[in-house]
Amino acid sequence: MFQPTREQARGLFFEAWRKYRAGEPLAGMEALALDVILLHPEYHAVLGEPERYRDREYFPELGETNPFLHMSLHVALEEQLSIDQPPGIAALLRALAERRGDRHDALHQAIECLAETVWRAQREGAAPDASAYLDCLRNRGAG
Repeated sequence: MFQPTREQARGLFFEAWRKYRAGEPLAGMEALALDVILLHPEYHAVLGEPERYRDREYFPELGETNPFLHMSLHVALEEQLSIDQPPGIAALLRALAERRGDRHDALHQAIECLAETVWRAQREGAAPDASAYLDCLRNRGAG
């Protein structure tokens, strides 16, 4: 499994945005990163200033959202959906999107479940609990 460093993850978003704005072709994961970037115009200014934001720290306890973490969770979720892993996630996301009438909103609901699942796994020193992850989605109205 690919586990980029913070610098690599941020670099992916900065480079995808730079190439998009310059009209250059995207390579590999850059296309998926760009799809996520385009869903989040609130982060475009950040991505336009890599020298200012590449090493910036974010403090959620102060109400700050880390745009790179948020976009990285989007990318991870899209990868899960593309291979339906854990099994059933693609159907649950479709159902949630239909109920909410907005795929992006449904993605954000799923991202909250993903973030909680990863946090619990890290806290417990265990593998992520796929059943709990899917249950979280069901509890948000996915099915």
